[in-house]
Amino acid sequence: MANHRSAIKKARQDEKRRMRNRFYRTRVKNVIKAVRVAVENKSVEEAEKALAKAIPVIAKAASKGVLHWRNASRKISRLTKKVNALKQSLAQAA
Repeated sequence: MANHRSAIKKARQDEKRRMRNRFYRTRVKNVIKAVRVAVENKSVEEAEKALAKAIPVIAKAASKGVLHWRNASRKISRLTKKVNALKQSLAQAA
């Protein structure tokens, strides 16, 4: 455990940041999962709604520094590709 006053404060700050980062990371995982589940169920409407919710959550995590901006961009891109591929496959089947 820290002994100096500044080290004690730094430990307190680190714990706050850790909890905040954990919240954002978990939230990102949940919204990504929602999009993937909707795509697996072949529900275009649900997938589009989930994607519309997921994009700002992922972008906000990147702006807070929880995710690297390229990592966030890659996640958004891959989810969008999955939703678009689902739309394409259902359009061709009809």
